[in-house]
Amino acid sequence: MPSEKKLANAIRALSMDAVQRAKSGHPGAPMGMADIAEVLWREFLNHNPKNPSWADRDRFVLSNGHGSMLIYSLLHLSGYDLPIEELKNFRQLHSKTPGHPEYGYTVGVETTTGPLGQGIANAVGFAIAERTLAAQFNRPGHDIVNHYTYAFMGDGCMMEGISHEACSLAGTLQLGKLIAFYDDNGISIDGHTDGWFSDDTGLRFESYGWHVIRGVDGHNNESIRRAVEEARASDRPTLIMCKTVIGFGSPNKAGTHDSHGAPLGDDEIALTRKQLGWDAAPFEIPADVYAAWDAKEAGAKKEQAWNEKFAAYAKAFPELAAEFSRRTANQLPENWAAESQKFIESLQANPQKIASRKASQNAIEAYGKLLPEYLGGSADLAPSNLTMWSGSKSIKDDAAGNYIHYGVREFGMTAIANGISLHSGFIPYTATFLMFVEYARNAARMATLMKLRQILVYTHDSIGLGEDGPTHQPVEQVASLRTTPNMSVWRPADQVETAVAWKASIERQDGPSALILSRQNLAQHERTAEQLAAINKGGYILKECEGQPELIFIATGSEVQLAVDAAEKLTAEGRKVRVVSMPSTDHFDKQDAAYRESVLPAAVTARVAVEAGIADYWYKYVGLQGAIVGMTTFGESAPAEQLFEEFGFTVDNVVAKAKAIL
Repeated sequence: MPSEKKLANAIRALSMDAVQRAKSGHPGAPMGMADIAEVLWREFLNHNPKNPSWADRDRFVLSNGHGSMLIYSLLHLSGYDLPIEELKNFRQLHSKTPGHPEYGYTVGVETTTGPLGQGIANAVGFAIAERTLAAQFNRPGHDIVNHYTYAFMGDGCMMEGISHEACSLAGTLQLGKLIAFYDDNGISIDGHTDGWFSDDTGLRFESYGWHVIRGVDGHNNESIRRAVEEARASDRPTLIMCKTVIGFGSPNKAGTHDSHGAPLGDDEIALTRKQLGWDAAPFEIPADVYAAWDAKEAGAKKEQAWNEKFAAYAKAFPELAAEFSRRTANQLPENWAAESQKFIESLQANPQKIASRKASQNAIEAYGKLLPEYLGGSADLAPSNLTMWSGSKSIKDDAAGNYIHYGVREFGMTAIANGISLHSGFIPYTATFLMFVEYARNAARMATLMKLRQILVYTHDSIGLGEDGPTHQPVEQVASLRTTPNMSVWRPADQVETAVAWKASIERQDGPSALILSRQNLAQHERTAEQLAAINKGGYILKECEGQPELIFIATGSEVQLAVDAAEKLTAEGRKVRVVSMPSTDHFDKQDAAYRESVLPAAVTARVAVEAGIADYWYKYVGLQGAIVGMTTFGESAPAEQLFEEFGFTVDNVVAKAKAIL
């Protein structure tokens, strides 16, 4: 059996060789954390390389994702489907070893990391999902959900504000199966961190309610081993503070920022090999090292033991077992399609003039009764976002609950929910004011990048929120979300469109959806059965004229009624006007050319878009010959009705814009 140092040195060799070959990358962190990784992965991590999606596996998150060669080396050595050729192609086009770990690209990578701090926030989400799922499904003598979440994090993760948000909440929730390893090497890109990072990190985490283990020698296996055992015995989340040397083994660059984000160079690699006693050629691993690392057989036995445990559970609790299997496979209930459609039809038959945020709450109520996998939450705005329903139970009060009070932590909330989505078993939804998507932006982007089902509820959608003024009134946010690849955006015009938006978002499996909802009440529109079915297409004809229209109004949200009123006035003057409601531009854009032409005929160039958001976005649909009633400035502080008049959202102005292009 090779020594533990030799097994760790395999990680160091692969990492420095791959970075050197790519002429790009970060060798320092993998070389510094290799000993910690060797102890964790070989002695504690429950995983099966032959089935990386095994439901009760431990989750491992490399929050300091720039050190990606660490996880690629671990996956390759452990026996995952990541051959040495892929390590040789590190950072190359279409390789399975991109510059930062990417979920869906590399088998065994649990989440996309790189933007610092988000990985540890994802890990908090994993730990929340594990504990909640365990509380909902485990029964005495049948612990079918019982796994840990381990995260590696560096100084950069600690400095990023999101780590404060997520780790504070983790301490409050007492997530005992969350264990984080802090690579305390005192180095970042600019050099020694004591010039800009002098926090007492341990004291900070203790104040959050974490169990903190200080003074762990990150290059001493016994010290690391004892720390992990102590952490696993705690009923609180644990921070293991590991003193390490960045670039460990490099004679001239270890302990300096020179090893952080650049190849070591051929000469230094040769010297490092000599110092480590590593005789193998680049990308060559001795057979005894491979054999000692190989986790396939052990992993298969662990999964088999769990399968037997689950079989006993299924025998004792067949309905629970079936529900567990359905939820962890991210499948919707059998009665979902029929019951959700029935709800939508009932709304159309019973008109209400309510705010779309209230309509959203009604949809949550109706769908929540069908979906035990709901795990919702709001960033301290539940009374305004209206995200709670009659079945909401806080997971702080009831571990088997379905609601998270995130506190004022928009960024942390969104990244945590990404982790919940990645874990499987839940449909997470989060909420804040639309303006504060600016705090959550990067986590929302990561949801699109990873194609995660998360429902982003954004209320107070325009200047219509009124007196709070321009600091709270969104202008450019909806357009920005719409132009984010793979983000589905809905801005519904009434309670029916809101229910359809929720249904579509729940059914979407390949990315997040943003629901843009009003504070003010919205009148309900009359629809035929055909129009009702067309809402899901994202854009449809709401009001039609006789014959070919000479003018088309396109509107969303609260401005749909404004477009209808303007159309009626023009119709009374003898004009042929069509009104198109377009609650989701991305859904509309995905329809076939024939349908899009039927709604927006190319021959009709007189078009007016009406939306209380940034005007420029709508040139895509109205062309240079059309007109836009929208925002070109920030808002003002005043009652909503005064603001709409001030910024031109009146029937008279919309009609004037239309006449100017007719």
